[in-house]
Amino acid sequence: MHHSCTKNNLKHRMSHAEEKPIQCDLCNKAFTQKCNLKNHVMTHTGEKPFQCVLCNSAFSIKRYLTQHMRTHTEEKPFQCDLCDSAFPIKGYLTQHMKTHSGEKPFQCNLCDSAFSLKGYLTKHMRIHTGEKPFQCDLCDSAFIQKGNLRKHMKTHSGEKSFQCNLCDSAFSQKSNLTQHMRTHSGEKPFQCDLCDSSFLIKGSLTKHMKTHTGEKPFQCDLCDSAFSLKGNLTLHMKFHTRKKPFHCDLCDSAFPLKCYLTKHMKTHSGEKPFQCDLCVSAFSQKGNLIQHMRIHTGEKPFHCDLCDSAFSQKGNLTQHRKTHSGEKPFQCDMCNSAFSQKCTLTQHMRTHSGEKPFQCDLCDSSFSIKVSLTNHMRIHTGEKPFHCDFCDSSFPIKGYLTQHMKTHTEEKLFQCDLCNSAFAQKGYLAQHMRTHSGEKPFQCDLCDSSFLIKGSLIKHMRIHTGEKPFQCDLCDSAFSQKGNLTQHRKTHSGEKAFQCNLCDSSFSIKGSLTKHMMIHTGEKPFQCDLCGSAFPLKGYLTQHVKTHSGKKPFQCDLCNSAFSRKSNLTQHMKTHTGEKPF
Repeated sequence: MHHSCTKNNLKHRMSHAEEKPIQCDLCNKAFTQKCNLKNHVMTHTGEKPFQCVLCNSAFSIKRYLTQHMRTHTEEKPFQCDLCDSAFPIKGYLTQHMKTHSGEKPFQCNLCDSAFSLKGYLTKHMRIHTGEKPFQCDLCDSAFIQKGNLRKHMKTHSGEKSFQCNLCDSAFSQKSNLTQHMRTHSGEKPFQCDLCDSSFLIKGSLTKHMKTHTGEKPFQCDLCDSAFSLKGNLTLHMKFHTRKKPFHCDLCDSAFPLKCYLTKHMKTHSGEKPFQCDLCVSAFSQKGNLIQHMRIHTGEKPFHCDLCDSAFSQKGNLTQHRKTHSGEKPFQCDMCNSAFSQKCTLTQHMRTHSGEKPFQCDLCDSSFSIKVSLTNHMRIHTGEKPFHCDFCDSSFPIKGYLTQHMKTHTEEKLFQCDLCNSAFAQKGYLAQHMRTHSGEKPFQCDLCDSSFLIKGSLIKHMRIHTGEKPFQCDLCDSAFSQKGNLTQHRKTHSGEKAFQCNLCDSSFSIKGSLTKHMMIHTGEKPFQCDLCGSAFPLKGYLTQHVKTHSGKKPFQCDLCNSAFSRKSNLTQHMKTHTGEKPF
């Protein structure tokens, strides 16, 4: 007994003296005790004689097996005296105690990071060196920490031994199950000290804190971009290599990231599980719903540092900043146009190719950009999410609301040099100037008509195509212009808000009252340049001019008759049907 105590004391003294007389023949490591060398040699031979009877795990040292068994029994014999935490291994408790003392004696000499344990510093240094010593035998993946490799191996085996008792989800790691359970309970235990944000997992809080500090330690070697997270840098690098390894089985699309493919697949399935509580909109992704809600709340959390502009999406702020720098690195190969964003160049190229990949499911319309399709769909749904704060008006597109707001502010900064007219927008002034110059740059390919603005040409083309996209919900009437539909609806309501102050006549639209007033005044402001005839309405003059040109664009399908006015053709058709025209 005395001899055993003396031997143990000798071993203990050697640990203080740092004397390590017993060396490994296969590497440079040395040990104070022979049994430690014996255990170490097994790391070279791969021998693991201590096997777990409950799973396939095996260990080189009996003590490791004892510790491992606690993962099955969930035994945690080492308890903290300062909080309720308990641990299966004494070393874990020792590490934990330093979180109470705040002691971090191990500092990184390349950055300001400091750690409570030397092992943590060793792992941290691999971020700087890029070293990943733990490699997977089944694929090319490599990891900084052994634990991460262990977790990765379960992705090959497919083992998911931790199951949720509230749903069918199962996980390969207990920690993932713990995080998942918070989605059921709503618990967010990790709170930010600088704002009200809270998170399900600690890693999300760590990432969030960098939004306050602005720290971006991960820099791209190929451009000036820098990132707060290494994962974001990894994703960014794929845009330089342009590799798109994730292919869609249903179309030709390919993506640099698997998550992008997952999102894309929902466009095929039509699944939209995220619904807005304030309108009928639904989305395939939660992030899109969050962005949409800002339309209702008016929230614009992303502010420009160089001006007062603010945006509801971070991407819009990034695009806006380029307007300050004037940078336009994306050039068109077919013309001299240049753009600050690649996506804008892609859209521009469609003006050369005529490609319109975004098609409406409810009609034959197609569009070159997705946002145009989104705006178009509101014609079918009647959705008008942009509301005026000064009146009851609402609009399907934000730009229309912006234009409308100027009617309240009466801000008309753009003045005509040839007359007293003034306009709220530069584009309106440009259109107005054509009334002075007589310029009509938008020409019809099917007849000689030309127009001041493109919108008028689009409406005119419906005369040739017969298209009437605006249908009445109360009868079978359909119209080529939305304004005509609006006027028509008043015939159902019987509303006649515009009254003549010279007689008892009243009208549902203001234009009809204006025309009627000419009966009282005898005014005929529209004169023919060829014969001097005058008319109260421009449309009457247009029809009259056709009698001089001899042009008769309205032809009868049943005989050779042709007419200068559509109404005359309509009356003529009744001679074929037997219907009395009057």
